Amino acid sequence: MTVINILLLYILSVNLGGFIAFFIDKKRAVRSKWRIPEVTLLTIALLGGAIGCYLGMKVFRHKTLKPLFYIGIPVIIALQALFLVVTFFLLPVSFMIQ
Repeated sequence: MTVINILLLYILSVNLGGFIAFFIDKKRAVRSKWRIPEVTLLTIALLGGAIGCYLGMKVFRHKTLKPLFYIGIPVIIALQALFLVVTFFLLPVSFMIQ
């Protein structure tokens, strides 16, 4: 298995987790129950789940009026995209596990 396959599996998992976290938080908000802290939602985004969090924001119409989210999540996506481009296309490193 290559490093790229491992990273893709990680990114898929953390994005699914971010999407589900926004779903759970929205349901809890509607029912006035205990909520997932905003710092936890942002941490999921920072750990690679920004696209899932963004989709969760849009699909569930959750946190869309908070600048920390409607500006912060797209900024995190842009930074993560830049990191991936630099890492996989500009650095002369092999990503094969021997």
